[in-house]
Amino acid sequence: MVKRIERDRRRFDDIVRGRIKKELARHLTRGELIGRRGKELVSIPVHQIEIPRFRYGHRDMGGVGQGEGEVGTPIGSDGAPGIGPGAGDSPAEHLREVELSIQELAELMGEELELPRIQPKGAESLRSVRNRYSGIRHAGPESLRSFRRTYKQALRRQIAGGSYDPRRPIVVPIREDMRYRTWTEESEPIANAVIIYMMDVSGSMGNEQKEIVRIESFWIDTWIRAHYEGLETRYIIHDAAAREVDRETFYSTRESGGTRISSAYQLAARILEQDYPAEEWNIYLFHFSDGDNWGGGDDEKCFALLRDKLLPVANLFGYGQVESRYGSGQFLHTLESNIQAENLVLSHIRDRDAILGSIKDFLGKGR
Repeated sequence: MVKRIERDRRRFDDIVRGRIKKELARHLTRGELIGRRGKELVSIPVHQIEIPRFRYGHRDMGGVGQGEGEVGTPIGSDGAPGIGPGAGDSPAEHLREVELSIQELAELMGEELELPRIQPKGAESLRSVRNRYSGIRHAGPESLRSFRRTYKQALRRQIAGGSYDPRRPIVVPIREDMRYRTWTEESEPIANAVIIYMMDVSGSMGNEQKEIVRIESFWIDTWIRAHYEGLETRYIIHDAAAREVDRETFYSTRESGGTRISSAYQLAARILEQDYPAEEWNIYLFHFSDGDNWGGGDDEKCFALLRDKLLPVANLFGYGQVESRYGSGQFLHTLESNIQAENLVLSHIRDRDAILGSIKDFLGKGR
């Protein structure tokens, strides 16, 4: 019976996961999906999926075909016009909340978007040492005593000596029976990554544009985090000047004024030079803007920084242009005409419905 229940539970979980995957494109653009991330779990509300259950009624309550009544009497009503039935006791339709780990969420997203696995660079040159239990010896500290090996040795000794009584199966280890685990140090390659997010917070970037950036960057984080032992994130906001901020400030700041994109690229290059050597880190940079940029040769400064400082060290540089009624949208076309590089990905994000395609643009190369 227990096996049947467990089999049915697994089948129900498969149905739920299939429903999530089927509607993942809709979930991707909803803030409700990423509202809770405590202890690496994401809560996803799934519509119209209920665990079946029996509900017992009261005895002698009557029903269709029971009790008094005449032909033609309406069921569920006393016949008085304008008076309906009282408060009901039937359950309404509810939502079932399904909690997935970040890893499960990344797998579902990768399957839905057909994303290739990321191939980290530099994993061979950066290694860590860990202890691995690999053997048994006759001496050692009590904290490393292996109960299973000690018990087997004592049982083997008693059976061989004829002192073991199956009717009273008492096994008492002696000093010669004790066995202890040993360990060896193993060196293994590790791959760490850093993501630097840059966002234009000038007056033309409204709350809707920032919400699009928030949702898209969450999914980028989710996918990249699934491929690395350690992931660090840094945040830069800019209008005419750039500064590094924390995550909360990054998504909530509203400023005004002009836009100088090169200020963000200069700050990103300085952070990488100081903290993240290219031979030891996998580097990802994402810049979100509405496409406005100050004149006076700032586009050319951006091109020089990309060619000389950022693209040579980055696994991926993604520029996402979020459409705004106040932004010109010119910078994407300028980049497209002046910079050609395999690790540069440009994406036009018209609205929330375009988030799915933009994520696939950025992550679809497996870098």
